[in-house]
Amino acid sequence: MLEIVDLNQRLSKKAYRRKLDKYQTRLRALGYQVYQQQRPVVMVFEGWDAAGKGGAIKRLTERLDPRGYVVLPIAVPKGDDAEKHYLFRFWRRLPIRGQIAIFDRSWYGRVMVERVEGFCTPVEWQRAYREIQDFERQLAGFGTIILKFWMHLSKEEQLARFESRNQTPYKRWKLTEEDWRNREKWDPYEQAVEDMLIKTTTVRAPWTIVAANDKRFARVQVLKTVVKRLSSELNFDPTPENLAELPPLAAVTPVPEWAKKEATELGLV
Repeated sequence: MLEIVDLNQRLSKKAYRRKLDKYQTRLRALGYQVYQQQRPVVMVFEGWDAAGKGGAIKRLTERLDPRGYVVLPIAVPKGDDAEKHYLFRFWRRLPIRGQIAIFDRSWYGRVMVERVEGFCTPVEWQRAYREIQDFERQLAGFGTIILKFWMHLSKEEQLARFESRNQTPYKRWKLTEEDWRNREKWDPYEQAVEDMLIKTTTVRAPWTIVAANDKRFARVQVLKTVVKRLSSELNFDPTPENLAELPPLAAVTPVPEWAKKEATELGLV
């Protein structure tokens, strides 16, 4: 599946700025509709190291009301999370109605990192496909809108980004020994990704594979996909033409005469 992705797709800076503004503006209107219609939204971001998950999430949230979303970076489970079923920590981090939850890494670690690194048994990660499908089926049944992204880039592009990070002081912290070790296991990880995409994509929770060799193209592709899906699920058209025809959300309060007179005397108008 991954080999058919065209990683040569690119976007010029001019086209990027235009499309970024277009889709971010529409997403802001859709974010308000998520709240108005009280629909929970779950977005999952998975991908190769240095594939641009963080950059895509940043552009996704730039114009959203900060009260309407939460970004959840997922790392190694600790404390109570480590002692219970691997889905426990995700159940308790699910969004409330009217909120967007963005998972930077997710429950799919069970069938990727834990599988490849041997942190769980073959029986456990093979069983996880069914557990994840059941988990997402329950979310969808509750009314949750689920979007899942796999940020895909070539091995050569990943190496170039690693070397760039290593040479840039303020980015160097992002690069760890674990990142280099993971590169050595590219083939096992690729097989795990292929299995994950095939076995866990469903009508209600489909995967979107994003060609991420070009960061600008990847960011716009994520935004475009989110806007299209939310527009369909919420039955709302976020285009400027439609927004212009909507009634105002609040009535304008008329300014009383005494306030106008006072403002004139103070030289405020």
